[in-house]
Amino acid sequence: GYWTSLKAISLGKSLSTGNSKSFFVQQNK
Repeated sequence: GYWTSLKAISLGKSLSTGNSKSFFVQQNK
């Protein structure tokens, strides 16, 4: 799905920049 791909891209960017924690915080909101 579109959102699944979007989340995957966002997660990939977060991991590549070392902001995985920020990513998970946003998901919890």
